[in-house]
Amino acid sequence: MNILLTNDDGIHAEGLWALEKALASEHRTTVVAPDIERSAVGHSITLIHPLRVNRIQTNGGRGYAVSGTPADCVKLAVVEIMESRPEMVVSGINPGPNVGINLNYSGTVSAAKEAALMGIPAIAVSQNPNPSNEYKVAANFVGILIAKIMENGLPQGTFLNVNVPACPQDQIEGVRVTRQGISRLQEAFYKRSDPRNQTYYWQGVETQIFDHDMDTDGAALAGNYISITPVQCDMTDHQALKDLQGWDFGLK
Repeated sequence: MNILLTNDDGIHAEGLWALEKALASEHRTTVVAPDIERSAVGHSITLIHPLRVNRIQTNGGRGYAVSGTPADCVKLAVVEIMESRPEMVVSGINPGPNVGINLNYSGTVSAAKEAALMGIPAIAVSQNPNPSNEYKVAANFVGILIAKIMENGLPQGTFLNVNVPACPQDQIEGVRVTRQGISRLQEAFYKRSDPRNQTYYWQGVETQIFDHDMDTDGAALAGNYISITPVQCDMTDHQALKDLQGWDFGLK
């Protein structure tokens, strides 16, 4: 299978190359990723600056470094860089979970969403951080999941958001197909003063707050389950659509 690999942590990120190493023996892989870290940029794209692409060698492999966002990388790879259209896009492995409302901010997730918008099956994969930066379990699971997608397919406009616990294989409780929770980060801003006594702020992040329902992504991950959440690009609230269609707005 012809697979495009990308991320939001930049082309030198260890999780990206752990993924490439795990998949390259069975698939034709192309790495196109941001030239620097672009975490939490969401689904932004670059319009007012040119995009520059450099072919580089890093972490034992070759890839294309793009001066843009994860979504830029997917667009540019599909339209210009790759000789043939990818059959699958995998974004990650992100060093930290992407669950709950984080899906709205994550560049990792947005790269997969961009692929789904282009009609390409896609996976966003993240892993709880661990001291050894070991991604083997997550990378190997992606290989299994790709085979399942090849066998069963995905609905048009739907991609999979995967989160893997940071524990040895034998300590993983299993796999849960989950819904997106509404868990969020406990946020904080750190107020500082510069040498000219002007106030500025650093946005910081405290602890992740998970939902308790094991049907949600964060709770499953906290219970040492691999969480797989199908995410659709259609953001319409279809129940609200039906309700609003019954409203009388007083106009023809």
